[in-house]
Amino acid sequence: MKSSTLAAAVLVALALGVVGGIAAASADAAWPLAVTRAIEPIGTLWVNAIRMTVVPLVFAILVTGIASTPVATLGRVGGGALALFVALIAASAVVALLLGPPLLALVLPEGGTAGGLGLPSSGAAQPAALPPLSDWITAIVPSNPVAAAADGAMLPLVVFTVLFALALRRVEGERRHTIVSFVDGLSATMMTLVGWILVVAPIGVFCLVLPLAGRMGLDLVAAVGGFLLVACGLVVLATLALYPLAVIGGRVPLRSFAVACAPAQAVAFGTRSSLASLPPMLEAAERVLRLPVHVSGVALPAAVSVFKFASPIARFTGALTVAHLYGVQLSPAATAALAASIALLSFYSPGVPSGGVLVMTPVFVAFGIPVEGIGLLIALDLVADMFITVGNVTADMAVAAILGARAVRPTASDGAGPPMPEAAVRIAQHV
Repeated sequence: MKSSTLAAAVLVALALGVVGGIAAASADAAWPLAVTRAIEPIGTLWVNAIRMTVVPLVFAILVTGIASTPVATLGRVGGGALALFVALIAASAVVALLLGPPLLALVLPEGGTAGGLGLPSSGAAQPAALPPLSDWITAIVPSNPVAAAADGAMLPLVVFTVLFALALRRVEGERRHTIVSFVDGLSATMMTLVGWILVVAPIGVFCLVLPLAGRMGLDLVAAVGGFLLVACGLVVLATLALYPLAVIGGRVPLRSFAVACAPAQAVAFGTRSSLASLPPMLEAAERVLRLPVHVSGVALPAAVSVFKFASPIARFTGALTVAHLYGVQLSPAATAALAASIALLSFYSPGVPSGGVLVMTPVFVAFGIPVEGIGLLIALDLVADMFITVGNVTADMAVAAILGARAVRPTASDGAGPPMPEAAVRIAQHV
């Protein structure tokens, strides 16, 4: 199935799921909601099927790309990606800081009482405590890379994979070629499997969205509508700003960039997973944007692991909403510090459901915002995270496009190491 056809089918499935779920929630009988709950495991199975391919796929693409790319070229791609990650996260935080407070003031109700929304009282159970930041730093280098892969801990796995690939560069001759060829074959096999899984993407997305819409119904537009309007609206605004950035910085036609992003955006909106969107991103980067494999194969896996472009916008507006509802007054300096803290913590997202929300627990405590409000944000995250993930994958593609425009295809004279072998180049044909 072509990328454009797949994207259209997934979008139709999304619309049918939303309409069907709301209709089920509005029905007088109980059986429509029972039906939506019955098909929910099908959607979960589809997401799990995609996720099972991500770890070996990221490992294979990173190893082949790094081991086959000269050091000078690798430094340009890696260093450029890191600089763009930091710059775009800072820009996201500035947008949230400048536009979030005045827009929330327009849509949030007067006063600061949580009772009217049915929020938990101060005696309610608090969210599970996160490990301290020092534990996260020490876990970046995994003591057991196999366990990191099994747990889906992408950042430690990426660190191990990068070190493994750099060490592989030091292996001479035929032994290095044998390992690279094996990993290339692994990548081709996983991409074949991904192709089979994506064929049934419309079914999977429909089975995910239908029960979600059935649970939330029309109550979504009640007391929390203002927050969702501002948070999702700002994320959409920031996402749209990425298009001219990619056109100017990446020197790609607007239509080409939009077509390249559409399949990954559709998967991101339905699954709320940047990792699940990695395969269509890699495919579009190679086939639509025609980026060098040593750019897309390094920048995109790194981006989905640590780069959360849209997260500061939604998390900051969520924190301000909870503060308002509980009557917590934040000074301008404290508001700016809150935005900066959330931006920094966007790189630290635990691999648990609503991990991007739970990561704000220490921030809430530091700024005197009741952590009970996180329970509300977790519920709303089902909606907000769809827009956040779309913004994240669009930013990933924009970064890859910008790096691709500045990339120099490796040659035998470019630093240490030989030109990319045929095994590495073939990744573009499989992705």
